[in-house]
Amino acid sequence: MKVLVTGANGQLGRALVRLAPAGVELLAYGRDALDVTQPQSVPRVLAMEPAVIVNAAAYTAVDQAETERAAAYAVNVGGAEHMARAARELGCRLVHISTDFVFDGAQGRPYTPESKPNPLNVYGASKLAGEQAAQAIKPDALILRTAWLYGETGSNFVHSMLRLMRTRAELHVVDDQIGTPTAVAGLAQCVWRAIEGRLLSGIQHWTDAGVASWYDFAVAIRQTAMALGLLQRPAAVLPVPSSAYPTPASRPAFSVLDKTATWRALALTPGHWSAALADTLAAVAKAGGDS
Repeated sequence: MKVLVTGANGQLGRALVRLAPAGVELLAYGRDALDVTQPQSVPRVLAMEPAVIVNAAAYTAVDQAETERAAAYAVNVGGAEHMARAARELGCRLVHISTDFVFDGAQGRPYTPESKPNPLNVYGASKLAGEQAAQAIKPDALILRTAWLYGETGSNFVHSMLRLMRTRAELHVVDDQIGTPTAVAGLAQCVWRAIEGRLLSGIQHWTDAGVASWYDFAVAIRQTAMALGLLQRPAAVLPVPSSAYPTPASRPAFSVLDKTATWRALALTPGHWSAALADTLAAVAKAGGDS
């Protein structure tokens, strides 16, 4: 089976490449080789004739998107449109990755795939528009929402915390934004399971199990990193409200996704986020601890 992965240089793209099953002919392209924002990306994909397109290309700089709206929409909407158009022309399957930030966090309970979106920021609005564009062009597309992604490499909260904990004695981390940290390895496993014959379509949700605040997540990073020798001293991690750490983009206070339907459909239930964090940091330590 020939599978095209866009955004292959991102943390999810790298995980998809690393965990690709045997028998897959993988076509993995980063932006430098396949820029999904450009209309000419469509005939390029048509010429490759993939059986599945996994659109992992995304603009994910949440705060920066507030002042770079055109750039965010070019990738998150334009890219989705172009890959959906190619999938429609080829008659192939499309998997498009989206986000918990399509929700405003006001309902205070996990969001199901049927919950009404209401993004609070440009990033979330662009991702929602991308979902809608992909579904309008390719109605049987699989739209897979996830949250709080991190991996062994790349720019993410885990590596930011490790760097700060090595250079500061004290960190302040918000404790009133609740979600689910999700390792890219588990999400990649979900994508490959969905591709391998289990015909999911429409909007689905996937994260690891459990919930946390960013403060909880930071404390777990510190504790696990200390146990693995990734940190030489335990920096103090102090909880603060979001009001004490204003950012350009507003964020949902509660963006936990209800993923039980997806877990059941794929016969795949992830472990708790803290276990996935331990596995990821163990891999970082094995690689030499460079974050």
